[in-house]
Amino acid sequence: MTENQPEHKINQHVRNGVIILSLGLVIFLIGIHPALFGLDRSPVIGFVQIAVFLIGLAGICLGGYMCLNSLWNGKQRSIVADIGFRLICTGYVVAVLSGMADVFGIGSHHFPEIPYFGTAQAIGVILGQVTILAGIIMMIPYPKKN
Repeated sequence: MTENQPEHKINQHVRNGVIILSLGLVIFLIGIHPALFGLDRSPVIGFVQIAVFLIGLAGICLGGYMCLNSLWNGKQRSIVADIGFRLICTGYVVAVLSGMADVFGIGSHHFPEIPYFGTAQAIGVILGQVTILAGIIMMIPYPKKN
């Protein structure tokens, strides 16, 4: 393989990343649409549902980062990949702040009222996810052109 890491070590990192990413996706789906799993108890999106899909999103981010980082195979990452990692982190922070805006006191329904996941929060979470996607794309180790 390369001088830095043996192939079985890379495969183990990718496998662990895919497992974490898959678990994160299932948790994310439970949070986004609990009716798929027979867990829908309320017609509104509440605090627990928001927290669950944000935890799932964290698993997706962590698993994706682990997979892509292992593909660099111990080589020094490019500046674009480092910026991509920071975009993944920034996108997650944007998604958490947007999703939990009411709980943090920056939303339209201040805590202890029932948190309301409105249009503005949904747009913020989507923008965070788009930022995460841009970061993941930037971390892909493209081959160098000669």
